[in-house]
Amino acid sequence: MQGYLSEIDIRSILQLIELGQRTGELYLESYGSGSSQPGQPFDGALTTPDQPSWLVFLANGQLVYAGTTDNKLDRLRDHLHRYGIDHSLPDPSTTAAIAAFNSLEYGTLWALLEQHVITPDQGRTILSHMVHETLFDLLSLHHGAFVFQLSSALSPQLMTHAISDLVAGITQQIQTWHQLHPHLQSPDQCPVLLAPEAFRASVSNQVYQRMITWMDGKTSIRRIGRYLNRDLLSVARSLVPAIQQGQISLVYNPTAEAGPALSTQRPGRDRLPRIVCVDDSATVRQAVERILDGQGYEATSIGNPLKALGLLFQLQPNLILCDITMPELDGYELCAMLRHSSAFRQTPIVMLTGKDGFLDRVKARMVGATDYLTKPFGPGELLALVEKYVGPGDLNRPRPDMLLAEAIEDEFDIDFSQASLPR
Repeated sequence: MQGYLSEIDIRSILQLIELGQRTGELYLESYGSGSSQPGQPFDGALTTPDQPSWLVFLANGQLVYAGTTDNKLDRLRDHLHRYGIDHSLPDPSTTAAIAAFNSLEYGTLWALLEQHVITPDQGRTILSHMVHETLFDLLSLHHGAFVFQLSSALSPQLMTHAISDLVAGITQQIQTWHQLHPHLQSPDQCPVLLAPEAFRASVSNQVYQRMITWMDGKTSIRRIGRYLNRDLLSVARSLVPAIQQGQISLVYNPTAEAGPALSTQRPGRDRLPRIVCVDDSATVRQAVERILDGQGYEATSIGNPLKALGLLFQLQPNLILCDITMPELDGYELCAMLRHSSAFRQTPIVMLTGKDGFLDRVKARMVGATDYLTKPFGPGELLALVEKYVGPGDLNRPRPDMLLAEAIEDEFDIDFSQASLPR
């Protein structure tokens, strides 16, 4: 099932999934500036600041988890702040429990449970708030596209939500939110205290002491709700009287919701950025190596996707370019296998394909791809993407290390012992 939100709304999509008792993943992507309109192909990167996307996991017609695909942990950290443990997030690259999930946020929540950092009750409270917050955004969305793909259920599950009850309650909240206009326009607005004494006189001392630290123009209404474990609407309602009386003003802070994303470890200057291209086309492999070698990167390519698995663990590249359409093992399967290993949980994986369609991008996103590059591509496009994820190359680079030579020798059965390596 796939289509555009101009043809069917999200509420109806969820109701169909509930009635059919379906199990799978619902991917949604909104239209941003420069994005395609219904009936036209999409272009550009998978996810940009103007083009947010979400994943909703469902099991037997019930909702298990919903969140964005940006691999940020800021809202989870906000909820942990409420319990005073916001500095207890585990390292995604070293925790096997996290790597087993397609969602960094959900996997991290489970890791916290397994490490007894939070209790099951705290986990359910946090998860419920996350689901409500995401559905509030999705049910307010009117321009975008979606794909629902049948798959095995997200496991293990902490709790499930009945879709009908959830949607009905959040729809009512959205209608009430609209009634707060023009005093509030967005959950991302940040309150600024203009008249401290007047505000203090109008609320209890407990409310004043709690709210004063967050009215700094940097903390959004949504984030305050996370800190307080209150829904967005109740926080917004509590601010309206003070806004009407001029005690509080609302501003937008571009960094208000900024949080540490899934980090990409760029190589230090003692080691060149290493890029590996997996593609069954010799023409593509040669072009990628020529372009990247010429700009000071340590680049190699592998034509056999089955051999690529073992070689990638040897090479530990900083970036993987992976073709989608390959014999024996396609790019989706290879990407999914790599993402299930903690060694490649944070490695950028860019899918290369001659196709330029929404469904291909969705599949790439669902298996954990970082970005997407459509063939044919020019040197400028490739270099811009590589520099985005691993930084610039070094034209004065040293000789390639022996691990790289040994891996290439193993792949192509070439004897390097009698040949000098190019500088």
